[in-house]
Amino acid sequence: MNLSGIIGYPVTPFGEGGNGVDLAKLGEVIDILLAAKVDAVAALGSAGEAAYLCEDEWKRVAQHTVKQVAGRVPVVVGVAELSTAQAVKYAEYAYEVGADMIMLSPFSYYKLSEQEVYQHYDSVSRATPLPIMIYNNPATCGVDMSPEFMLEMVDKIDNACMIKESTGDIQRMHKIHKLSGGKVPFFNGCNPMALEALNAGASGWCTAAPCLIGDKPKQLLEAVKAGHSDKARALFYQQYEFLAFIVAAGLAAAVKSGLALQGHTVGGPRRPLLPLGDSARQRLQALLSELA
Repeated sequence: MNLSGIIGYPVTPFGEGGNGVDLAKLGEVIDILLAAKVDAVAALGSAGEAAYLCEDEWKRVAQHTVKQVAGRVPVVVGVAELSTAQAVKYAEYAYEVGADMIMLSPFSYYKLSEQEVYQHYDSVSRATPLPIMIYNNPATCGVDMSPEFMLEMVDKIDNACMIKESTGDIQRMHKIHKLSGGKVPFFNGCNPMALEALNAGASGWCTAAPCLIGDKPKQLLEAVKAGHSDKARALFYQQYEFLAFIVAAGLAAAVKSGLALQGHTVGGPRRPLLPLGDSARQRLQALLSELA
């Protein structure tokens, strides 16, 4: 599968008091992303609070995302489970409902060896024909995979075909590009590093930012692709403070607060996550006003 460009991440709207998933509002968020000209929609990532969903909620979000997107762009479904058995179950379900790809993270409580991580990916690959994006996000998942190890998995595991790198270390992206001879697509998952990553040859940028700032991320990507370096820098620095803020404040809380400020009520994050406080919300409002 040839995936590239801006991969947009929807938040998961909850009902009153964080109870239940509001699928109608999820559809609204997905439509906001599509209006922002994203090249794919990735459900059930960090911004989607996948770790806080029960199995029934997870499945409903996956299914509804595919239904709402309706083939307009590819759908990526995030899978980050403690057990291989549950990861396999979710990967099978993603295929069943019509997703185009899974983004697989080695979520961990115990420290995992490379052999254990490899077997986790291999088991999921054997359970589904879907392409697999290897997702390295040690800050969230507790497992840090080296570029060499991820490329080994791409080489040896049938469905593993691309990498999302979210450590914020640009040298890792350079290494992925160099060691693979530029043949393995990699994606940036660190918002404040978007310009560096795209200039380093990233195939795309995985971000929830289009939920709030429309097609500005797409404009940045297109400027880089067109070789318009001055325009790309200007677009990036226009967005930089906002991108840094939503990461520091917590993606789910920041994006949900931002949507509320723009008239789209999607509920707050699910506890133990808390919504933004007054000062943070005021700062977000100011940043969004600057980008309007």
